[in-house]
Amino acid sequence: MSLVELIAQADERGLAVSGLACLDRCVPLLGGDDEVLRPLWTSLAEGAAADDWAQRLEQTRGTLDAAAGGGDEAAALAHRMLAAAPAQRSAAGLREWADACSVAALRIHRLLDGTAAADGTDLDAARREGRTEGVSPLLAAELRRQVTVLELLSAHGPAGLRGAREVATEGRRVLRAAMSRRSRRDG
Repeated sequence: MSLVELIAQADERGLAVSGLACLDRCVPLLGGDDEVLRPLWTSLAEGAAADDWAQRLEQTRGTLDAAAGGGDEAAALAHRMLAAAPAQRSAAGLREWADACSVAALRIHRLLDGTAAADGTDLDAARREGRTEGVSPLLAAELRRQVTVLELLSAHGPAGLRGAREVATEGRRVLRAAMSRRSRRDG
């Protein structure tokens, strides 16, 4: 199933996790540490109060705004992901956010991959068709991570939250490595 189809079929929790996982993988661009999004992950656990998300989101925004430095286009995309996160966990708002985060995370990975910056990859087609052939390895891996997160939540419900967080953590390490390569390349 394609990424677009998975987002269209995801429930409220799956959408929140999808958007949050994309944001989590991009945290290095926001100047945050590895644990800065932990409160938001916790608020998605089964049994968490509905207003818990909004409170923790506001705290996280404050923390990351304080940590933020300058930035380039990739950092700006990551900041927009955070700014666009809906305070209310409604399916409609979360679906729009998850979709926007998906596109932004893919664009960020394409920007960070020096060989793919001008590859002409149609991100919408890749998301819609679920194809990774012809795209850079960094971009293909991000696409697969996004699909994996949604599949974990679809198959396991709240129990898939831990696996989704592990996928986000792995992706964050990959993004850091890509940032480091770009920094060395750009001098």
